[in-house]
Amino acid sequence: MIDAGNPGTVGMGRIRDHWRHWVSSRRQRASLAGSLLDGFPGVAMLVDADGVILCVNPGFERYSGHPSYTMLGRRVTCLDVDPLHGDIARALAHSVTRRGAWRGGLTCRRADGQVTHQQGVFQPLETRPGEPLRLLITLQDITVLHRSAVDDHDRLTALQGTVDRLPGVVFQLRQSARGDLEFRYLSAGLQALAGLPSREAVKSAETLLGRLHEDDRQRLDTTLAQSAVSLAPWSLEFRLSLGDEVRWIEGRATPRRQRDGDTRWDGVLLDITARKDEEQRTQKLVRTDMLTGVLNRRAFFDYGEAVRALAARHGRAVPLAMLDIDHFKQLNDTHGHAAGDLALQAFATACRDCLRPYDLFARIGGEEFAVMLVDTSPEEARGVLDRLRAAVQALELDVQGERLRVTVSLGLAVIPPQGSLDFALSQADAALYRAKREGRNRLVSAPGYPEPHEHVR
Repeated sequence: MIDAGNPGTVGMGRIRDHWRHWVSSRRQRASLAGSLLDGFPGVAMLVDADGVILCVNPGFERYSGHPSYTMLGRRVTCLDVDPLHGDIARALAHSVTRRGAWRGGLTCRRADGQVTHQQGVFQPLETRPGEPLRLLITLQDITVLHRSAVDDHDRLTALQGTVDRLPGVVFQLRQSARGDLEFRYLSAGLQALAGLPSREAVKSAETLLGRLHEDDRQRLDTTLAQSAVSLAPWSLEFRLSLGDEVRWIEGRATPRRQRDGDTRWDGVLLDITARKDEEQRTQKLVRTDMLTGVLNRRAFFDYGEAVRALAARHGRAVPLAMLDIDHFKQLNDTHGHAAGDLALQAFATACRDCLRPYDLFARIGGEEFAVMLVDTSPEEARGVLDRLRAAVQALELDVQGERLRVTVSLGLAVIPPQGSLDFALSQADAALYRAKREGRNRLVSAPGYPEPHEHVR
């Protein structure tokens, strides 16, 4: 019985309580440590600073294949595939030298010779002054995971090789919520496509996007914005400037929205320069007169209607003329079709030399041609066409040693801002036949065409 009035008695009671609590806590910790060691799903060992095994967990034999009693007193490096210079020796030296934990993968060998991959932890244990260093080593078998990782790496490497050999570029483009563009990935084909290492374009998207033609860059920004809003597939044909060379590129990609508001496109870039060149050659064949090299009738009406519409929007009139080589049938009948072809070619060249590159000049049938003068006033048109007539008159053709000359008759009309191309052509054609009737080799204006000092509104 404790005497409450005696302070010494109270002090002894407190000491006994602390003692009982300490003993209970130690037993609980020992019990917890033992349970953890017994239930650890792998190898657990206590070793000294030289790596000599002092004790092992109950599951040691099951996870290593070595009977526990045969391992006590042996060095832990005997579990390594290379006991002298293997992974375990390096991990042990690292942990002992730095007095710190080491974690990593180890290649070990079971008692039956099977090579396994282990996740190892080398943990130095706290000791009192003067006590030797001890380390707790745990090994967990990750062979299955390692094989899976190796297989995944091999598949990824093979896939990367396939992607790099594709005739184009695989890419992932990111657009932030603020509109900034960033390439997250570009395959190695970018070097051949754009003369640019992928890592440079990934580092800064502008190293690639800055090479786009100015008009195409604007179209790129517009189409990407539309795709980001609608999440519809993106596609665009654009030009890349590579020094003196221009390449046509086709881009196609599928967008997806990220939780943070960013948009990402997964897609491909293909070099379509050869296809574009072929399209242009085909287009030229479709729209060009094969004999003279000038526009044909169909192309003249297509381009002419575009010129008329543009002029109408600005309230401008467009001068238009019909041309016909004088006495062409007689030349054909007398000197043959070869001479006629030569005359047509020489005539077309002379006319083309008198016109600007953007004026429309076409052969619309036989020896009949048409001219549309772009951004030219009706008054200026007279001077241009009269110089053209004089240039044709100055031509000399050498046909089997004989010198031949040709002349041209012209009928001039104007398309008013709200006028019709077909109607203006019929007026020019009527003026052309007046020129024929009045003696040929002359320019005649259609009724209503302004005189040289009149002004057309």
